[in-house]
Amino acid sequence: MTRGPTLPAHLPGRVAIPALPEQSRCTPSPTLLDAFNSVPAAEAERALLTCLRSLHWARRLTAHRPYPDPESLLAASDEAAYDLTWSDLAAALAAETLPSLPEDMYGAAHMALNAALAAYQARFGHAFVICLHDLPPDEALNHVLAAIRSRLANDPEEERVVAADELRRLAKGRLLDLLRGAGL
Repeated sequence: MTRGPTLPAHLPGRVAIPALPEQSRCTPSPTLLDAFNSVPAAEAERALLTCLRSLHWARRLTAHRPYPDPESLLAASDEAAYDLTWSDLAAALAAETLPSLPEDMYGAAHMALNAALAAYQARFGHAFVICLHDLPPDEALNHVLAAIRSRLANDPEEERVVAADELRRLAKGRLLDLLRGAGL
């Protein structure tokens, strides 16, 4: 699965914002699910690690193949993600990369995004993650800035729960993209 380029180096910190989905979401192809079910375990794990950088999660999903339908795989993804330890989640958070945003947004948002990311990382000690699937592209930056500012009010334990939920949502969206043919 190809991921977009990262933000310019002048933005310290990291925020995980997946590429926004195409306007029409298609149903995963059963043929691609069949391929996922039948590839060697190491290949399946590599593909899954593009969705969520947790070897524990990828191994668990691989071990429970074959899946009868995409919904079963997505349900297993959620279950495996809920069972990750904080250490597993912290490792997955650390592996998240910056997405691409429209070039004209960088100049206008540089200072606000920098300040918000620095405050978030200083408070919580890990990357900020948020899932933006089904959000119009022109609303992404405002949504991210509002979410960072809002989540700064969370206590650390509450934010761990929110960050873990966002990681699960990111993994599910990336898994759907994988099943649609973006990566096996």
